[in-house]
Amino acid sequence: MSAADTKTLIAHAVERLRDELPALRKLQLVVRLELYTHGRDVPIWRVELPGPKIDRDPAADSRIDVSVARPRFNELATDGTLEDWARAYARGDVKVTGDRAVLALLGNVIQRRRARV
Repeated sequence: MSAADTKTLIAHAVERLRDELPALRKLQLVVRLELYTHGRDVPIWRVELPGPKIDRDPAADSRIDVSVARPRFNELATDGTLEDWARAYARGDVKVTGDRAVLALLGNVIQRRRARV
């Protein structure tokens, strides 16, 4: 998959999640997205919100880091709902680390949304 295709897929995933989490539409955040495979080269993407502005960059200014296997990301980005992302996180398929305050904010918004649905 080319870098342009990956950028499009990342943007699609961001839009799908924002549609389900409208409370986060205006959130200003930089995310470091690591899409690992079995190879040694691990592509790292910088995703700046609310854009999204997406670049292949180490994202030194990120507040949170998201790490997911490329094949699993492809599935989630294409067809995944918030519930699919939450299950993938619970199983350890998606790992999220970073600023505790930002993680708490995101967790609260996601929990409230899941409780309403």
